[in-house]
Amino acid sequence: MTRVLVTGAEGFVGGRLVPRLVARGATVIACHAPGTPAGNDDATGSRVPVEHIALDIRDHDAVEGVFRDAAPDAVVHLAGLSDVADSWRRIDDYYRVNVEGSEHVVSAARGLSDTCRLVVASSAEVYGAVPEAELPAREDRGLEPGSPYALTKAAVERLSLPLGAIVVRSFNLIGPGQGANFALPSFATQLAAIEAGREEPVLHVGNLTPRRDFVHVDDGADTYALLVERGEPGDVYNVARGEPIELETALRQLIRLSGLEVEIRQDPDLMRPADVPVMCGDASRLRALGWRPKRSFQQALEAIWEDARRRLA
Repeated sequence: MTRVLVTGAEGFVGGRLVPRLVARGATVIACHAPGTPAGNDDATGSRVPVEHIALDIRDHDAVEGVFRDAAPDAVVHLAGLSDVADSWRRIDDYYRVNVEGSEHVVSAARGLSDTCRLVVASSAEVYGAVPEAELPAREDRGLEPGSPYALTKAAVERLSLPLGAIVVRSFNLIGPGQGANFALPSFATQLAAIEAGREEPVLHVGNLTPRRDFVHVDDGADTYALLVERGEPGDVYNVARGEPIELETALRQLIRLSGLEVEIRQDPDLMRPADVPVMCGDASRLRALGWRPKRSFQQALEAIWEDARRRLA
C-alpha cells in the first residue's frame, strides 16, 4: 500500500482515518465534497500532509478523471449521506449520492486495476429489525433494510461485493465532531446551551427506547486503516462492541456528566417513521484480524460533552 484515495475525507470517519493512513506510511489523496472545508489534522492538531481534491461523486466523468490521475493502490469509499431520519424526506438525494455516486466510485476503482483494494462503507442498518433472540447479528445474516438510507447501503453492497470490495458494516459510531442531527450530539448540544444559560432547562428528545451498539469513532477509523491492509476482498466486516445500550440510559449518563437538572420532553417532530428496537453486532470476523475496541462508551460520552461545550464557546 503506497497510494490511498479516500472519498468523504472531510467527514466524521474520514477526518480521523486520513491521519492514520499517513502514519502508516501511505500517500493519501483526500477527496472532499465541493464546498466543504479541506484539511485533516492529527491528534495533536498538526496538519497532515495529503493531497486535497474537491470531488462530487455524482459526477461520473469527474470521478473517472480524479481516479485516473491519482492512480491509487487502494480506495476507501466513505462519501455519502447517512442520516436515517433525513433519508425519509430526501429519498431522491440519498439514491443519487449513495447509490449512483457509489457506482461511479466502484466503477472507477475497478477500471484502474483488478488489484486496487477497495474498502466500502456500509451500515448495520441493512440488517433491519433483527429478533432479539438472534442477536448479535453476524455478517452472513440476510438483509432486511427498513429505511431509504438502509436500502441505499444494501444496494451499494450488491454492486460492490461481486467486484471484490471489502464492505464495512458499522454499528453506531459516536464521538466528538458528529453532526448535531444525531441523537447523542443533539442531547449534548442542548445541554451545553442550557449550561450557558441560553436555553431553558428542557431537553427535547425523540424515541428513547431503542438500544444501540455504540462504538467510538476512533475505533471505527482504526477498522478502516486495518482493512485497507488486511481485509479479505469480497468479505463483509461488522464494526461492533456487542453491547447494546438504551438511548435513555445514554442520555441520563450525559445529564450526569453535565451536572444539570433538566426536564426531558418528548417532541413528536423528532420521532422517526420507523425505529429498529435493538441493534447489536458480532465483530468476530474483525477481531480475528486483531481489531479490539480501545475506547469505552463512557469515554465517548465525555468527549461528546466536552466537544459540545467547546463548540458553543
